[in-house]
Amino acid sequence: MAKAKISKEEALTIHENLQRTKELSNLAKRMLAVNLMLESIGENSHREGLLETPERVTSLYDEIFAGYSQVPKDILGITFEDEKHQELVLVKDIPFYSHCEHHMVTFHGIAHVAYIPNGKVVGISKLARLVDCFAKRLQIQERMTSQIADTIEQVLNPRGVAVIIEAEHLCMTMRGVQKFGAKTVTSAMRGVFLEQHNNARTELMNLIK
Repeated sequence: MAKAKISKEEALTIHENLQRTKELSNLAKRMLAVNLMLESIGENSHREGLLETPERVTSLYDEIFAGYSQVPKDILGITFEDEKHQELVLVKDIPFYSHCEHHMVTFHGIAHVAYIPNGKVVGISKLARLVDCFAKRLQIQERMTSQIADTIEQVLNPRGVAVIIEAEHLCMTMRGVQKFGAKTVTSAMRGVFLEQHNNARTELMNLIK
């Protein structure tokens, strides 16, 4: 299928209108964008079932893109330094939903987050919150995996960090190649987990499996 094209005149009109929308609030911008999208696909944005759709979508975006209003390092800000635990800590099967930045379509799956403390531990719920923080943004899975690992490494300075994410991308299953059920697995290893043959890496993989 050929890609849709617009004329130079339409492109100029879009640019001019975008300049005008800078004066609008974020709420108004979203509602306007939804109305324009509805009309562009041939819908009647004034019919009963769609009258409140722009407002609903705006509220939805506040929730599914909440990660932009969060500071990742702050999530791990409260640590416990009196604990002397130096063994593997793993939170596995953390469910998440995110959105592919290329098509703004959902990808979802589970994340496994592990670290080996080096004098600092953090509440385990904070690891799940960190996953959500990065998931609730426009993302690619590879970057999200590294961002989670890098944040843990920077804040906790552990002996090692490992993040493994397994996800299904709807931009690959509901469109394009349409390979339903295909999963993408990404990993980010830091510190001792980078060593191919060590007890920490072996223990991690056994626990995940």
